Amino acid sequence: MTVVLRIMLAVGMACGLLLPIGGAVAADAGRLNIVFVNPGKTGEVYWDMVAQTMQAAGRKLDAHVEVLTSERNYRTMQELGFGVVARADKPDFLILSNEESAAVPILEAAEAAGVKTLLLSNTLIGDDAARLGPPRQKLKTWLGDITTDLQTAGARMANALIKVARAEKWQSPDGKIHILGIGGDEITPASIARNAGLKLAVDAAPDVVVDRMLFANWTQSEAEQVTRNYLSWAARKEIRPAGIWAGNDPMALGALRAVVAAGLTPGRNIQLVGLNWSEDALREIKAGRLLMTDGGHFLLGGWSIVLLRDYADGCDFATASPRVEARTSAITRDNLASVGDLIKTRAFDRIDFARFRARAGRCGQYDFSIDALISSLTLPEGAAD
Repeated sequence: MTVVLRIMLAVGMACGLLLPIGGAVAADAGRLNIVFVNPGKTGEVYWDMVAQTMQAAGRKLDAHVEVLTSERNYRTMQELGFGVVARADKPDFLILSNEESAAVPILEAAEAAGVKTLLLSNTLIGDDAARLGPPRQKLKTWLGDITTDLQTAGARMANALIKVARAEKWQSPDGKIHILGIGGDEITPASIARNAGLKLAVDAAPDVVVDRMLFANWTQSEAEQVTRNYLSWAARKEIRPAGIWAGNDPMALGALRAVVAAGLTPGRNIQLVGLNWSEDALREIKAGRLLMTDGGHFLLGGWSIVLLRDYADGCDFATASPRVEARTSAITRDNLASVGDLIKTRAFDRIDFARFRARAGRCGQYDFSIDALISSLTLPEGAAD
């Protein structure tokens, strides 16, 4: 950079001429360095896919994405976050997920260090939300959050179970449709929203009862155990279980194992639903043993890079709102073919992430729908023209 250009930039910044709405950096910011503190475990399908879509988007949008994995240990997650904000060479952006409200101290440390942050999947709730307010107020460097409407997803899952149970007349002797609910936990915002969706659907259905709302820590093994216990209890009480609602795919698959072990036939005399769009779930949908998997929210990883690329280049997503919500969608046997291969291969470089950037004059306006996703895909390698 020449001395003259440096002076021009300094004058422009001092006068506020180069800073667009929200304090984004100057247009054409060049290569970005982004760090994502992953709250999940290595090999945990959902969080692996979040990170993979981030890195695929980074390759398309000139951003290097460094992933630090906390292995579901929230002290580790905080240590990693504190380590990032304490670096001498700080990243342009830090992406966090507020799982179990563990991201709040990192957000506050990032504010003190001047590191811009984005919350993904789980935002602030309860006392933290009341104390810190919305993005960009008390915490100026907290740019915003990108989440999904998981309450609607949870309700859609429950309604799918209810619809089949009514059509198949799977009522118990008391005339009610009996469902088991399996949630991930009771404190994570994404879990609370899903669970609320189940309650919303059941509250609107006087012929449906949730016998138990149990929690399995998002894991297949714990879900298998709680399902086994529930089915044993239902048999003693002469209750006919009609469906199992699980807050993610691994828990649905654990429940599936317990159902089969109990002598039931999933898809024929009981239905199960999950959420995540995982490859294993898609396989069970194809086999007719799982009714549906809601989701697509792992793509929040890729969408977060789109938001930050736009922000860095002067098109601030907060022009519309600092809070961006992407909708999830259901995959059933009816639409499995359209996205199944993408998920199976995890070939996320097939997604043209540049097509999702906001257009000039429409900053903050995004279409992250499943239809837009499908239309953005390039053909798999080796596919015929």
